[in-house]
Amino acid sequence: MKLRTGDPWMSGADYGRSLSGFSVNLLVKRIEPALRFAQAVIGANVIYSDVDFAVVQACGTQWMLHADHCYDKHPMTTLVAEGTPRGRGVELRLHGLNPDQAQATAETLKYQVLAPAADKKHGVREVYILDDDGYVWVLDRPLSPSNSV
Repeated sequence: MKLRTGDPWMSGADYGRSLSGFSVNLLVKRIEPALRFAQAVIGANVIYSDVDFAVVQACGTQWMLHADHCYDKHPMTTLVAEGTPRGRGVELRLHGLNPDQAQATAETLKYQVLAPAADKKHGVREVYILDDDGYVWVLDRPLSPSNSV
């Protein structure tokens, strides 16, 4: 059941028609905490948000957030029941971010760091951070060829 009052920034039909390529929609318990993580840890810009739905952008990539309550009649309802882990086996990767800075911010804000920032053999320095909904965000930046492990 949608909780938004008033009109969104554009109709769902217009927004849907604007999408192309690959997109990600994260189902979240509540929009506000998901936005707080996206802005504080990732440095994302909020394109639009209301109590039901948000569009955020970072590193040239946009993704959507839908609050669980919007999915009350959706086939995924049972997958997002209270206490159900989310995103199991999925890494949400954003490239071109400072993993050390993201880790420091995440730790200050009491987010769980699954793996601290480290240089990897695949040519990046990356950190794994868990958000409020249990999604794993991997934030990385490329290493110079001379710094590769």
